[in-house]
Amino acid sequence: MLEKTFYKQLLSRSFNGLTVKVIYWDGRSAIYGDGEPEVTIKFNEKISIREITKNASITLGEAIMDKKIEVDGSLQKLIFAAYNSADSFMRSSKYRRFLPKQRGHSEQQSKNDVQSHYDVGNDFYQIWLDPTMTYSCAYFTDNNVDNDLEQAQIDKVHHILKKLDPQPGKALLDIGCGWGTLMLTAAREYGLKVTGVTLSEEQFKHVQRTIDEEHLADVAEVHLIDYRELGDQQWDYITSVGMFEHVGKENLGLYFQDVARYLKDDGVALIHGITRQQGGAYNGWIDKYIFPGGYIAGLTELIGHIEDAHLQIADMEMLRRHYQRTLEIWDRNFNEYRGEITDMMGERFVLMWDLYLQACAASFESGNIDVIQYLITKGASGKSLPMTRDYMHN
Repeated sequence: MLEKTFYKQLLSRSFNGLTVKVIYWDGRSAIYGDGEPEVTIKFNEKISIREITKNASITLGEAIMDKKIEVDGSLQKLIFAAYNSADSFMRSSKYRRFLPKQRGHSEQQSKNDVQSHYDVGNDFYQIWLDPTMTYSCAYFTDNNVDNDLEQAQIDKVHHILKKLDPQPGKALLDIGCGWGTLMLTAAREYGLKVTGVTLSEEQFKHVQRTIDEEHLADVAEVHLIDYRELGDQQWDYITSVGMFEHVGKENLGLYFQDVARYLKDDGVALIHGITRQQGGAYNGWIDKYIFPGGYIAGLTELIGHIEDAHLQIADMEMLRRHYQRTLEIWDRNFNEYRGEITDMMGERFVLMWDLYLQACAASFESGNIDVIQYLITKGASGKSLPMTRDYMHN
């Protein structure tokens, strides 16, 4: 009886703007909200109140993965509504008592964390990513009326490179180069000499194979190495997309100091990453199952680190809605091949990954997180760049 009372109180104030039907473990049901339910939550068994209050995201996430809870309808809509409810399990501090395991983010630990996510296998990512194998926020222009993800990822790469105002023959470092689309586009189409670094063996092999097949060895190189171990070399430009989320709160300052160290005087860097405008935060379920060691930094926190590294901000652009759309397309692609992925990875993995994609889309949609491009310079801001933004869109 106590559990039922607790859940009725919790769920009745957790879904602002969404009507939800809940079927409890004893077969009885309740509707929260007005009108016809859009989403149904079915409890196949009782979930411990103690575990919910300890950390709701871990407990409820695991319950979905283990089919203790089943959701009929859009997980994105459900989680979006929870983010919009101040007293919900996603917002109230009563349900977010999570402190991550202390991690030093040593080079070996960073390698283990990265490989646990990105080395699931190229075959897996090829199923639902676009042909560019770009695993970061796309950029949807007004001309992309069909929401073509491949085109949006190509547009994102050019959007980033154009912001650098790159001059042919100069050198670019891509920290966390992924499957190489950005760095190799810079080499092929912008005349830059490029260096990519990654800790993922799968990504490294993919990029190296592309370099060999396209005979780009004179202008492109990739290294399976921690970015902190690049020595004394410097570059004219640095890009880093979806990288600083992995370095850990305690290493953010050192990350930007390394960007400054690798950047030539008057050099330009474009740093693209997930940021919380409301301040830094961890998510227990994401840390445990998706990105171990990850941390979403706050906006003012990042700006402070950039200033402390004696870098200057030349431009900032928020792309939150672009990442929401990217994730929605990824999840659609993922579910189109759900049977094949289940055969490959198992049902629990599929439930976990579908939850991850939809929950992230909801988090961006609600404004809980953002993704921001920071254009920064080493030297007086503006000296090495045009005075207006017009050049970025030519």
